[in-house]
Amino acid sequence: MRKVLKKLLPNSIVSKIYALKIEINFQFIKLFAKSDFLSSLYYLLFSSSFSREHRSVLKGRLAYKQTLLLVDKSSALLRRNIHRIEKGLIMQPRRDVFAEAYIGETVKCYTSAMEQTSVCTEELKWAQDVLTLYFSVVSHHGAIAKAFEDYNSECEHSALSYVPYKYKDLPPSCVTFEQLETLYKRRRSVRWFENKEVPIALLKQAVNAASLAPSACNRQPYEFYIVNESGKATALAELAMGTAGFAKNIQCTIAIVGDLSAYPAERDRHVIYIDSSLASMQLMLALETLGLATCSINWPDVEGREKAIESKLELPKHKRVIMLMAVGYAQKEGGIPFSQKKSDKLLVKEIS
Repeated sequence: MRKVLKKLLPNSIVSKIYALKIEINFQFIKLFAKSDFLSSLYYLLFSSSFSREHRSVLKGRLAYKQTLLLVDKSSALLRRNIHRIEKGLIMQPRRDVFAEAYIGETVKCYTSAMEQTSVCTEELKWAQDVLTLYFSVVSHHGAIAKAFEDYNSECEHSALSYVPYKYKDLPPSCVTFEQLETLYKRRRSVRWFENKEVPIALLKQAVNAASLAPSACNRQPYEFYIVNESGKATALAELAMGTAGFAKNIQCTIAIVGDLSAYPAERDRHVIYIDSSLASMQLMLALETLGLATCSINWPDVEGREKAIESKLELPKHKRVIMLMAVGYAQKEGGIPFSQKKSDKLLVKEIS
């Protein structure tokens, strides 16, 4: 519409019309923001901005239900429940009976996963070790006794190495605060890279380090889609806004993708953004220690761009791009924005 008006009217008039449109819209927002119902009505009547998210969440719930019938490489339900059992095992004091409400479901999921050749063997080992320890310390009656029968009849047990451990058994850290702060200062958003291939082995090494980031119920609802060819990496980066002027020298682009099939309910729809962000920050820091520079690239929720990246990465509807990340060897003379950061004076709010 604005393009048509520009051809017919002077720029000053077009600008005034556009400003009036924005002001009218804000008056509508002021009205519809008064309640949850009116807010939902606003987006139903005037904007489709959240339509893709609505559909993705519903598709995710359907995909979650499908994973209960057929476990593939990993099981969100198994990971969640095993983590819940682990938390029960470390509780102080530990109860004689816990996890009774979901132990049957967990054993059923575990035995189903054991029948699939594609499931991650380390995930199965973790589940087996935790279940074995659980049944060795919990009181057996009711649902727990029945689950133990099902588990014991199906599984061969080995040494328990993937089970909760003491804080004192963590590996010692030789990293000082000053050293860590230096790493933070070195990790800057780099936009100018050498024309040099990024070794896939280093990327995988960094991903393994990034996977150690905390994740809600250890479900880790994300994947890293790596495009490691400069021309294709540029094409992917150009789908985002904010890469104009430097996209053509990007050597590798990673799309961090959240998976909504990890959740049975809408209440957890934001966890893909939380967990993916935690892992992404660790990925950038890990890459920095390996001599690789990075630039996090904002991913806008714009329908045309969503469709384009969905097609390029062949994403199902329940998977959503969280952000993109440029990776490469930094040009030594390449410029870096100063980007002054907020201090604790602005960031900390002490609650009494």
